[in-house]
Order: sequence, then C-alpha cells, then structure tokens
Amino acid sequence: MAPTVLITGASQGSGKATALRFAREGYDVVLAARQAERLEMVAQAVEALGRKALAIPTDVSDPDQVQILVGRALDVYVQIDVLVNNAGICLSGPIDQTSLNDWQRIMAINFFGYVHTIAALLPHFLARGAGTIVNVGSFGGKMPLPHMSAYCASKYAVVGLTESMRLELAPRGIHVAIVHPGVVNSSFMERAIFVGKDESHIEARRRQMRQSLKSIWVSQPEDIANAVWQAVHDRRSEIIVGPALLATEAYRLFPDLVKGVMGWGFS
Repeated sequence: MAPTVLITGASQGSGKATALRFAREGYDVVLAARQAERLEMVAQAVEALGRKALAIPTDVSDPDQVQILVGRALDVYVQIDVLVNNAGICLSGPIDQTSLNDWQRIMAINFFGYVHTIAALLPHFLARGAGTIVNVGSFGGKMPLPHMSAYCASKYAVVGLTESMRLELAPRGIHVAIVHPGVVNSSFMERAIFVGKDESHIEARRRQMRQSLKSIWVSQPEDIANAVWQAVHDRRSEIIVGPALLATEAYRLFPDLVKGVMGWGFS
C-alpha cells in the first residue's frame, strides 16, 4: 500500500507544488482547498504522475468541514501517513487600521485551520503510533515584519503550536516539523488582504508587495515543496527556506539593527 499525504491549501502555489513532489515520491495525495475547480486540476496532475488523488473542497476555518475531509480521506485510503498544513492568507496594513474582524479572519485560517486538521487527524496518528505533521510557517513567525502584526501573530502562534506539539508527540511516535518560507513567487497576491486609512494607502501597499515578488530574494513554490519533503524524509524539525534564512539569522544576531532598518524602510 502506498503512503498517503493530506495537504491543505493544495489548489495552487506551494501547496500544489508539494502535492506533485509527494506524488513523484510515490505518495497518494488527499487535496484540500476552497476552490474546487483548481483542486480538481491538481488532482489530475497527480494522477498523470501515476498516483491516486482525492480532491475534497474544504474551508479549514470550519471544523465541521475539516472533520468531513479527514473522514472521507480515511474512508478511501484507510491510512494517512503525513499531514501538511499549508493553507493560509496574508494581511498587510498598519495595526491601527486592522479591525477585529481582520484579526479573527487571519487567525481562523492561519492558526485555527491548522488546529482543526491536527485535532481531526491526531487520533488516527496516535492509534497507529506513527505519523508526520508538517506545518508551513513563515519567516514572519521568526521575526517581526512592519505593517504585518496580525499575520506575524498568526505565524508566531504556529511556531509555538509546532514546538510544543513536538515535545509532547515525539515520545508517541509522531514527528512534528515546521517549514518557514520567505516571500514566495506564487499566486500570493490573490489571497493577500490589504488594509489602510484610504484606497491610495492600500494601493501603495499592494504595489510594494508586488515589487517584492520581483526581487532576487523570492523563493519558488518548488523550494517550499522540496523543504516539506526534506522535513518528512529526513525527519528535520525546522527548515527555513532559501533567502529567508539570511533575514532570520540577521535578526537573531542583530535584532536592534534589523528592526531599525525595517522601521526606517516602512515608516
């Protein structure tokens, strides 16, 4: 029986690339995302590689939908070996312009979306005494980013969740890892939310982010997919992808200097 991976946020970008990477490694794939048509296209690409694919449209912020996702996946495949939590959105804007609804929305997807899948699948892993959970974080969970307080809070929460789970679950046979991308050249802008005091301010933030996607520091979706595979195959606990490692190391070594530069550049 082939091993099986369940991937959220699998309809595009790094989620799609991760699905294809695992298919090439001999895994059958369960695909979850909100956009059914795109999800089905990824399923067809997986099947073209000779592996089975099950596409289940799911909003991970809804725990009932996640329970249905995991139930259907286990009905079809009986066993899930790897969970990749990848679904997420970005929110950019000054904290004083970020509403409570904005905070709740980003936490519902970026944090509780992970909690929901883990809660639904963990009993299966514990019963087997085996399994791997890979949470896709962000360099925004390793260092602060200006005008991204809500986003960073959601990703710092994922870091705390991951590291605490690792301590608790390792003795029970479950490997828990985290992969931290930096800026990723994908369909990122489709899911990005921008807030500000007026439309001109919001548009300026959009332009700034579009420009950042053209820089030499950008990673490709395949880079994240390769890091997720490495975390599973080599049982790595944490991987910071590509150029993001330079940024996070600079912050770790020279936090005041980095914060000063960022504050100046984004004021």
